[in-house]
Amino acid sequence: MEGNISMILVINICKEKLHYLEFVKPIEDTIKKTGIKFNTKHYISINSKDLKNADKIIICGTSLKDNCFIEDIKRFEWIRNYDKPVLGICGGMQIIGSVFLAKIGKKTEIGLFKEKFIGDFLGINAGSEEEVYHLHNFFIELPKGFLKLTDSKIPQAIKHKEKLIYGTLFHPEVRQKKIIEEFLKI
Repeated sequence: MEGNISMILVINICKEKLHYLEFVKPIEDTIKKTGIKFNTKHYISINSKDLKNADKIIICGTSLKDNCFIEDIKRFEWIRNYDKPVLGICGGMQIIGSVFLAKIGKKTEIGLFKEKFIGDFLGINAGSEEEVYHLHNFFIELPKGFLKLTDSKIPQAIKHKEKLIYGTLFHPEVRQKKIIEEFLKI
C-alpha cells in the first residue's frame, strides 16, 4: 500500500442494482487486495466533498442496455478540471470522451479480443498484444487532447496528453486486473 494514498472513489454508473455485482464489485475486490481504502458511490449521489476527499477516481462500466448515464453527462463536467487521476472503464470511458466533446458511435463488441498497444498504458508496454474482454454497444471517437494507445480503429485505451485521465473501452476487471493495480500506484 502506498503511504500517501488515503481514498479511492469508485463511481457506480449502473441503473440496475444487480449490475453492481458484475461491473463494480470486481473493481472493489481488486482494490481490497491492495489494502487501499475506497468509497463506492452511485454517480447520482457524488458531491464536491467526495471529489475533494478522493485521491483517485475509477468510473466503472455497466451493462449493454444501461446507458442512462449518457443522459446525465452534465453531472460529470467536473472531470474536465479535475487535477487527480481518473480511470474510466467502458461506460466510464464514454463519459470521459463525452465530457471532452468526443462523438459517441454505435458498435457492439462482445467477447475476448486481441488488442495491440501502440503506447505504454498502465503497466502494458507499447508493442504488446493483450487479450481483453469487450462488452459494449457504443464507443467514443478520440477526444481532442488524448492519445489513442491501441492500433484498433476504435480507441480501446486512451490517455489525456497532459492530465492523468485514462480510459478503456474494454473491461480490465475481467482479463487485465493489472491495469487497475497500476492505476492505483500512480
